Amino acid sequence: MKVAIVTGSCGLIGSETCKSLHADGYTVVGIDNDMRSYFFGSGASTSATRKEFEAMLPHYSHEAVDIRSWDAVEAVFQRYGKDIEVVVHTAAQPSHDWAAKEPLTDFGVNATGTLHLLEATRLYAPDAVFIFTSTNKVYGDTPNRLPLVERETRWEIDRSHVFFARGIDESMSIDATKHSIFGASKVAADVMVQEYGQYFGMKTGVFRGGCLTGPAHAGAELHGFLSYLMKCTVSGKAYSVFGYKGKQVRDNIHSADLVNAFRHFIAAPRAGEVYNIGGSRHSNCSMLEAIAMCEEISGSKLNWTYKEDNRIGDHIWWISDVSKFRQHYPEWGYRYDLRGILTEIHAACVG
Repeated sequence: MKVAIVTGSCGLIGSETCKSLHADGYTVVGIDNDMRSYFFGSGASTSATRKEFEAMLPHYSHEAVDIRSWDAVEAVFQRYGKDIEVVVHTAAQPSHDWAAKEPLTDFGVNATGTLHLLEATRLYAPDAVFIFTSTNKVYGDTPNRLPLVERETRWEIDRSHVFFARGIDESMSIDATKHSIFGASKVAADVMVQEYGQYFGMKTGVFRGGCLTGPAHAGAELHGFLSYLMKCTVSGKAYSVFGYKGKQVRDNIHSADLVNAFRHFIAAPRAGEVYNIGGSRHSNCSMLEAIAMCEEISGSKLNWTYKEDNRIGDHIWWISDVSKFRQHYPEWGYRYDLRGILTEIHAACVG
C-alpha cells in the first residue's frame, strides 16, 4: 500500500491533490478540520468536499486533525509509518488581514503545524516526498520597491528591468521587508521545510505560489481573489477594491496546473528546493482587468467601490518567474490561461 497524506485536503489545492493522487493509485489520507469556516465563516466551509470524497473516493480516509497538536499529528503518522510515500501540506491560515486579528492562531497553524508535519515525516516516513505550499508573501513588500510604471489599466515593471520578461525569480531577498503577520508565519514554515531538506536530506519542495485559484475555491472577502470576485459579480454582492487605483497586478494559476507541478516533483524529487510558481506572464491581470473580464464572461455588472487604503504588505505588482521549475521539469506546462480559469469559476458559481 502506498499512502499519500494531504493536509488541507478539502480546500482548493488539497482537494485537487487528493483527486489527482487517488487517480494515481495512492491511498489518500486527508487531514482537514475545517478551520476555514472558523477563519472566514460558514460560507467558506469545506465540509461538503469532505462528504463528497468519503462517498466517491474509495481509497480516501479522513482525519479531522488539528495540525497544531503534535500528539494528533504523530498518531496519524504512526498508523501508516513507512507506507507513507508522499506528504502534500496545503493546510494554512491564508489571509494576511485575518492573521493580524489572531497572530497566535496564525503562527500555530502556519509555522508550528508545518514543523509538526516535518518532524512526523522525519520520524516515521523519512523517505517520503514532502511538498509545501508556501506563498509569494514571504518576499514581503520588497516587490513594491521595483521600478513600476503606471499604465491605463495596470501597474507594470519597467521594460529595462531583468524581471520584465519572465517575472520575479527566487533570487529576491526575503529580508528587510514588511511581510504582514501572515507572511512572517509562512516564512518560518518555508525556511523550516528547506532546512529539513538541506539538514536532514529529506525530499522537500517549497512552492511559493502567486494567486492559486480554480472552480473549487470557496472564495471569501479576505481570501480567494478571483473566486470571490466572480461570486460577487454573479450575485450582485458589493465588492471593495483596496488601494493602488485598482491597478495592482496578480498572476493566477489554476489548481490543476499547480497539482500537476506537484506530480512532476513527486516523480523526481529534490532536497530543500524552492520554486516560485504562479500564472507567470502566461496568466495575470490587474484588479480592473479582472473586473472587466468577470463582467464580460458573466454578462453582469459588478457592484464595486474603491477604498484608497491598500492592505498592509500587499503587492502592487507580482508576476512569478517559473523558469527554474520549468528548467528542472521541462515536461510541465499550463493547461489554463486567465480566461479559461474565470470561465470555469463562472460555471461553478451559476451551476
